[in-house]
Amino acid sequence: MALYDDEEFFNNYAQMPRSAAGLEAAGEWWQFSALLPEDMTGLDVLDVGCGYGWHCKYAVLRGARSVTGIDPSGKMLAEAARRNADERIEYRRCAVEDFDWPAAAFDLVISNLALHYVEDLDGVYAGIFRALRPGGIFAMNIEHPVFTSGVNEDWHRSGSGQILHWPVDNYFYPGARDTLFAGCEVKKQHHTLSQILGGLLRAGFTLTAVEEARPSPEALRTLPEMADEMRRPMMLLVRAEKRKDG
Repeated sequence: MALYDDEEFFNNYAQMPRSAAGLEAAGEWWQFSALLPEDMTGLDVLDVGCGYGWHCKYAVLRGARSVTGIDPSGKMLAEAARRNADERIEYRRCAVEDFDWPAAAFDLVISNLALHYVEDLDGVYAGIFRALRPGGIFAMNIEHPVFTSGVNEDWHRSGSGQILHWPVDNYFYPGARDTLFAGCEVKKQHHTLSQILGGLLRAGFTLTAVEEARPSPEALRTLPEMADEMRRPMMLLVRAEKRKDG
């Protein structure tokens, strides 16, 4: 994830609406927020791949007792400390694969658009399950496998540039995919739907919500380009829970 400390990438990323304006500028927030507890009073929260710390600040504003945000990018964490600092938030530079997953330490784990960079999903799921207390919640937003199996993660267009369709290829071959993001070459990990959801079940989780991100009705009315976002899913949103007797 050294890419996120690359100056060109970081500058381009900073120009994205969700980077500049926070959660309300994220098109999937209206769905993802519904997977999170409305009242977080007294909860200990872990944000995996916290980026600018928007979800960390959201948690403390809803009463979280403590929030730990981990991210491998020093630049991201510096921005998080500038924009979303709070005495209840601890930001730590750490890749998800290197986190120690303390047993029964958290009530809620959040991961937003981070796990499609991770090759060993099962290992991360096992760690999250271990780190959650009984009754704990894992809320995840990951790029949809239809999106990550897209050819260069882009539309197939006519000679005049008109969008024709979203191509999918090599779907059942998981692994690294090279693509462009924020104007830079990026390596992501493609996982099938069976791997993403089945891995959670194998780890011991109970699935309580599965959503495919789509534009809000308001966005469809006000932003004509959102109509194309109804043609294929970009993100997969999941809420999984650790049984109280787990």
